[in-house]
Amino acid sequence: MAATHGKIKVLVVDDSALVRQLLTEILGSDPALEVVGVAQDAYVAREKIKALDPDVITLDVEMPKMDGIQFLRNLMRLRPMPVVMCSSLTEKGAEVTLSALELGAVDFVTKPKIDLAHTLEDYAAELIGKIKVAARARVRALAATAQPGGAAPVPGAAARAAPGGVPLRFRTTDQLIAIGASTGGTEAIREVLCRMPPDAPGIVISQHIPAAFSGPFAARMDGCSQMTVHEARDGQLVIPGHVFIAPGDRHLVVERDGARWRIRVTQEPPVNHHRPSVDVMFRSVARCAGPNAIGVMLTGMGADGAKGMLEMREAGARNVVQDEKTSVVWGMPGAAASLGAAETILPLPEIAGQVLQWVAERCGPAAARA
Repeated sequence: MAATHGKIKVLVVDDSALVRQLLTEILGSDPALEVVGVAQDAYVAREKIKALDPDVITLDVEMPKMDGIQFLRNLMRLRPMPVVMCSSLTEKGAEVTLSALELGAVDFVTKPKIDLAHTLEDYAAELIGKIKVAARARVRALAATAQPGGAAPVPGAAARAAPGGVPLRFRTTDQLIAIGASTGGTEAIREVLCRMPPDAPGIVISQHIPAAFSGPFAARMDGCSQMTVHEARDGQLVIPGHVFIAPGDRHLVVERDGARWRIRVTQEPPVNHHRPSVDVMFRSVARCAGPNAIGVMLTGMGADGAKGMLEMREAGARNVVQDEKTSVVWGMPGAAASLGAAETILPLPEIAGQVLQWVAERCGPAAARA
């Protein structure tokens, strides 16, 4: 559901009266938004959703009577709608928020417990922007059996078959896969990684995510992928069968080190208002890997990575972007497509197969094995 006429109607759900007041004031300051109601727990929220028909909900993850995750699970199964989570910047907050994204929340904002009023005021622009994006996001119903936090099943050989029946297990050290994503990207990345064989070429990923969240996110991906997934550290070698996710608030850069690729984690200024920036990573991959690289742009707000992906294509890389229908937000992939950076545009479930098809074509018959 998304607002198409007039103001975007927002329901604020939080057990803190202070947070409800602050969010109402912040969101009410934007002429495009209207807070139509507030709720202190899931049961009040359920009744207000029925009565007020909001376009977007802001949802606290820790509430009495029914926690935000259980409420979200019920909501996305019975009445799917755009939800922006309000999370604390803690390890527990990160785990719960990642579970919420897995259940279908569009995005999240963080709310440290210290000096809450001033912190939320500082995040006003981010919060308003994410509410507006959420109102346009594509939200899908949750399957009745879905449970967050568990490892996704690893597809069998038949499910992993690439177009044309090409085997999907490889032994190669001269190819590099680079993936960029933002809003909706945590689950899109899961979809891609769960379809990768254990000895696929090394993968580097830049996902817009806070520092406290990237470690738990990498651990979750490691639990659902046949590849080994790390939160990237400076100086690591990119090797087959391994995935390296940029730490939150750090850029991930790939450099050539003789015949190998090495990761550099830097604290250079944000690019496109982001650190990590997909543009920074893609540009480094264009420089050091050129035609040995494959670029993947997944769902995300804004245009970060579009120019870097174009540089990759101009350097000889093969690039694929997620299509609009399966993207939560077709900002970053749409921007890349409009620049001509993409060789092809595909639905999310087909992207891993296409990447592996390109890997197989470059490896040749001698490099692929059953």
